[in-house]
Formats: sequence, structure tokens, C-alpha cells
Amino acid sequence: MSDRRLPFRARRHGVSEPPEPPERSMDPRAADSPEPPPVEHSLIDAAIYVDGARVASPSTLAETYRELHARPGAMAWIGLYRPSESQLLSAAEEFDLHALAIEDAIVAHQRPKLERYGETLFVVLRAARYLDDLEEVDFGELHVFLGANFVVTVRHSESPDLRAVRRWAEDRPELLRQGPEAVLYAILDSVVDAYAPVVGGLQNDIDEIEAEAFLGAPNVSRRIYELSREVIEFQRATRPLLLMLTDLSTGFDKYHVDQELRRYLRDVQDHATIAVERVAGFRQLLEGIMRVNAIVVTQAQNEEMKQLTAASNAQNEEVKKISAYAAILFAPTLIGTVYGMNFDDMPELHWTLGYPFAVGLMVLVCVVLYLIFKRRNWL
Repeated sequence: MSDRRLPFRARRHGVSEPPEPPERSMDPRAADSPEPPPVEHSLIDAAIYVDGARVASPSTLAETYRELHARPGAMAWIGLYRPSESQLLSAAEEFDLHALAIEDAIVAHQRPKLERYGETLFVVLRAARYLDDLEEVDFGELHVFLGANFVVTVRHSESPDLRAVRRWAEDRPELLRQGPEAVLYAILDSVVDAYAPVVGGLQNDIDEIEAEAFLGAPNVSRRIYELSREVIEFQRATRPLLLMLTDLSTGFDKYHVDQELRRYLRDVQDHATIAVERVAGFRQLLEGIMRVNAIVVTQAQNEEMKQLTAASNAQNEEVKKISAYAAILFAPTLIGTVYGMNFDDMPELHWTLGYPFAVGLMVLVCVVLYLIFKRRNWL
């Protein structure tokens, strides 16, 4: 695919970026999240563009507003990182942003969506990146306010790297001349592009888990469950994109957006569709692996039960033999005990055949018991 066909995707990867400020939680109110950055650090970058070129780099929001008003036909691109409420309210007053959209941007934890408030477009995106060391997916959140002459981005996470997006766009003034819609395209392309390595990482994890499930590895059920949660969360981040991009295309038609920009947007839509379909396939595959794992676990349990049953049967056989011999030996002991009482009135004591009779009785009882136990397969 040519650079003109896929400008952002072809040039963005491979650029070394300086580290971003550390961010972990999307919700500033979360107990385990780091403290919000100082107000002066929340404004990551602000720029004024005229005819696709940066003409000013204000250091404060107030200065940005003045520069924008002073330059007819200019566009402002303001990048905020976990801003304070006062900063968002300042931008809301300046650009007439809807109160509900501002509330969403402050609270965060929003689903991906696209809403229009008058002449302002509000977009919520869920970014994702795969952490190789932890073998898990880290999700972020990005809010974008789009107007006739401004773009305000509010990040609540490390991804996406909007500084790389800004540099790429600034290298293409012919694209920035298209206005805020071009910035939105570049952001969408960055977010969707980042889904590709996530899909690859999840595919590798699923392949590993599939092999472990067939081998009956321990704790594989827990890994399947954890990975299923990540896939479901990823599905929640990607599935709404298709409807959003469709609605955005409809809006581009209505507002007569440049045809080349529409082609780029359709390219993003194609990549988003691929990601959504792959994620849907992952969920079905994990459900199948879960069933296979349940079957393997059941078979293993059945084998263990068979072994335990066999061992129990063997023990029962031994107990039967021991019990049979104990009964055989008990009979002569009982007879001998009776004849050993030495009572004077026992007729057998003075009988000449008393001793042979007692011995013969013992032998007879033992033989009878042996034959009975042998017939019942106890011996």
C-alpha cells in the first residue's frame, strides 16, 4: 500500500519516543492511582495552526485562546493529560462545550461513543496496548472535543501517544489544512493501529493456553478465565468503533469533508472491522477451550477415580482374605477354649475319644469354613 494510501500507518511506527508521565488508572479518584499532575503539567501541548502549519505554541490555555482569536482561519489543537476540573471548565467556556460532555471527561470510565452537541463533536475512544512482560492488555481512555476551529484531547492514560500523532500530522500540512477532521482521523488511526499488536499478543496467549488445556496443565482454568475477561474488555473497546466510524462517515458526507480524508477514514474502518472480527473469534475460541479443558479435567478425574476404585477393590480383596483366615482360625480357638474349661460335669473330659473328637471337630469346622469362603471367592 502506498504512502499516500496509508500515510499515518506507513510512517508512524519505529519512531523512538521519550517516556510519557507515569499513568496507571483512568480514574483520578481511584484510591490506588497516582496523584494528579500539577496544573501546569496537565497542558501537554498546545498549538495554533494556519494553513496546516504551526504558527504558535502557547504555554497556557489563556494564551492559546488569545492566539486563536488573533489569527483568522486558525485552528487550535490542545492536548491535556488528566487535567484539573478548572482547566476543563475553562475550555468549556471558551469553546461552548456541553456540560454533559465535560462531566464525562472529568469522571472518565466512559464507553466508546460519538455524540454531537450542536456544532461540537465529542468522541470517546478506548486505547489498548499489550504488555509483553506481564502478558496482559492495558486499557486507556481518550476524550476528543472537535469544533469548527479547535481540537481538545483529554487523556486519562499513557496510550495513545498523541505527541507522535501530532508530529506526524505536522509533517503533512496538506492534511492539516483539512482542519479538525484531519486531526480526528489521525487520532482514530493511531488508536486502531495500536489494536494490531494487542490482537497478536492475545493470539499468542490463546495458542499457549490451548496447548496447556490439552495437556491438562494445572491452573489453566484460571488463565482461561483471566484471558476471557481481557478479550471481553477488548471487545467492549473495539465493537462500538464500527458504528462510530459509520456515523462519522455519514457526518463527513453531510459536512462535505474532503474525499481523500474520507478514503483514509474508510481505511481505518477496515482495520477496525478486522480487529472486531478477530476479537469475536477469540471469544468463541476461548469458550471452546474452556469446554475442552472441562472435558480433560473430567477425564483426569475419572482416571483418578478408576485408580482409587481399583486400589479400594484390591484393599477389599485383601480384607476379605484376612477376614476369612481370621474366621477359620477363630473356630478351633473357640472349640479349644470350650474344652479347656475343666468343669467336672463335662462328659467329654473322661471320654476316651474326647481328644480325637475335639481335634477332628476343629479340623472339620476349618475345612467347612475354607470351602464356604473359597466358593464365595474370598480366598
